[in-house]
Amino acid sequence: MNAKRISGKLRLGVLAGVVAALATSAQAKEWTSVTIATEGAYAPWNQTLPGGKLGGFEHELLTTLCTRAQLKCNLVAQDWDGMIPGLQAGKFDVLMDVISITPEREKIIAFSRPYASTPATFAVSDDGILPKASPNAAAVKLTGDAKNDQAVVDGLRKQLKGKTIGIQSGTVYTKFIQDNFKDIATIRVYKTAQERDLDLANGRIDASFDDLTYFLSGSVDKSISVAGPKIGGPIWGPGEGLGFRKQDADLKAKFDAALASAIADGTVKSLSEKWFKTNVAP
Repeated sequence: MNAKRISGKLRLGVLAGVVAALATSAQAKEWTSVTIATEGAYAPWNQTLPGGKLGGFEHELLTTLCTRAQLKCNLVAQDWDGMIPGLQAGKFDVLMDVISITPEREKIIAFSRPYASTPATFAVSDDGILPKASPNAAAVKLTGDAKNDQAVVDGLRKQLKGKTIGIQSGTVYTKFIQDNFKDIATIRVYKTAQERDLDLANGRIDASFDDLTYFLSGSVDKSISVAGPKIGGPIWGPGEGLGFRKQDADLKAKFDAALASAIADGTVKSLSEKWFKTNVAP
C-alpha cells in the first residue's frame, strides 16, 4: 500500500476531526434552549404532579439555574436506566436526577459542580431488623476503602445476614449493597424506588437502602422508617451533579456559573430546607 496515500488519509482524518470539533464548539456556543431529563419519580427531589407536570426540589432549582444561565429549559421525564444512553444519543442535553458524581460515571459523561451532598441509610417496616435511627445522630463517614470501613460494614452484615435487601437499579447505592452484602443476604433489584417500597411495606423484603432525604420526604408508606446508621462521606463521591455530554463543555460552564451563584446567595440552601427540612447544599 502506498505510504503517501496512508499519510494523506491520516491528514484528511485529522482535518475532518478538527473541523468536526470546531463545528461542535461553534454549535455549542449558540445554546439558547436545552432539554433536561429527570425521572419524575423520586420525591421530593423530582416528582410527577397531578396533571402530569413535573415538580420537586430539582425542578425549582432548575428554574432558577436556567434563568441565571439565560437558557430556555424543557424538562422531560425519562426512566433512570435510559438516561445516560439517551444523553449520548442526543435525545436530551442535560441530566438532573440526583446523580451521584463517581469516577465510573465521569469516564462516560461530564458533571457540573455538585448542587447537593446527602447521606444514605437503610429503611425497614419491622423494627426487629435494624434499630431505629436517632434523628440527631451524625452520619458515619465511609471512604470506600474496605479496610477503613470494615467496622461499620461488619456490624451491618451481622444484623442483615440471611435477610432480603431491596435496592433500585443503577444507583451508586446499588454497588455498595452488592459489594458488601450479596454473600450474606439476598439482594433484590427494582426498576423504581416505589416498586421496592411497596414490597418493603408488604413484608416481601426486609430492608431497603437509599438516600436519607428520600425516606424523610413524607412520600413513602407510613409503615416504613429509617434504621441503622446514616452513611455519608467520600464513599458517595463529592455529591450530586448535573450530567452533560463531554463535548458540551461550554454548556456545562453555563450551569456551573449558575450553580455557583445559587449556592453563594443561599438559594440552594433555602430550597433544600423547603423540600428536605435540612440543608443539603455542598
